Amino acid sequence: MPVRMQDVALRAGVSVKTVSNVVNGYPHIRDSTRRRVEEAIDELGYRMNVSARDLRTRRTGMITLNVPELSLPYFAELADSVIRAADERGWSVLIEQTGAERERELEVLAGNRRHRGDGVLFSPLALGPDDLGHFDVGFPLVVLGERVFGARADHVTMNNVEGARAATAHLIASGRRRIAVVGAHAGEVIGSAALRLAGYERALADAGIPFDPALVGEAGLWHRSTGAETMARLLDSGTAIDAVFALNDAMALGALHALHERRIDIPGDIALIGFDDVDDVRYSVPTISSVDPGRDEIARTAVGLLVERITGSTEPFRRVVPPMRIVGRRSTGDTQGDGETVVAALPGWLEDIP
Repeated sequence: MPVRMQDVALRAGVSVKTVSNVVNGYPHIRDSTRRRVEEAIDELGYRMNVSARDLRTRRTGMITLNVPELSLPYFAELADSVIRAADERGWSVLIEQTGAERERELEVLAGNRRHRGDGVLFSPLALGPDDLGHFDVGFPLVVLGERVFGARADHVTMNNVEGARAATAHLIASGRRRIAVVGAHAGEVIGSAALRLAGYERALADAGIPFDPALVGEAGLWHRSTGAETMARLLDSGTAIDAVFALNDAMALGALHALHERRIDIPGDIALIGFDDVDDVRYSVPTISSVDPGRDEIARTAVGLLVERITGSTEPFRRVVPPMRIVGRRSTGDTQGDGETVVAALPGWLEDIP
């Protein structure tokens, strides 16, 4: 016999209405009550009748995730995390790629595809502070990433500066002084590249190490190929290097390829660390140390905020920064074999957007 909502309510010691509020993602439910209901759902194996819910509320039961491109491992894994987080709440996810093209990103904010879902998770790459007015939309929206701050929407981002600072500091603590950067963007003042480069520079300043522009390797799109090309240019320049900070893991994998081609020992001659902690870095040789930005928590938080807006929350807009970790592996000499260790942890925070 199928488990009913009434059965969950009886097990949790709450009303049927409270169970309904929990499974539909309504805000303003005590954490202790939500936990009791969720535990009862897990114990009984309750599955919500999504079709009935959507008919009753006149919703599609679907949210849209707009990302630049799924060929980048970070966005592919973020999409996977979002799908799992949404499924836990009884929602489906439609994924669309913008190609990091300005016009296509503006189309997202214009609501041209709104009929396909009840709300939007949006990670822009081509828009910036001058486009804030476009984010004043008439539908539930949660912004992801680092390109736009101050939008009238909930925002889930990561602490790029401190993550990069901690990654660089970890290399310095191991005795490295000639630390190259792979993936800088010339002239960029906003976005991940600028923020991560700023964190790198702060770590050098903290240690009293002069900044050397010859150690900064510029790249275009953050792919494996550009990581390999940038690493090769740095090596060909003759600049002394004893460590590399790649601004994302795709470029770290490309840099690793270039280092292997030169038969450079890692980490003996050059240590290597990336950013994003995608799954691939656990299977490279050697395994690559990386900054874990809390991708699963980013997905869970973003989906939760969006569902709250869809279901009527009028709370102030919030900015959420999940905790981060620096995960040490063989490329920085932190582990043997295929193991890993957390060498630093950075706290997250939540704040209202004024």
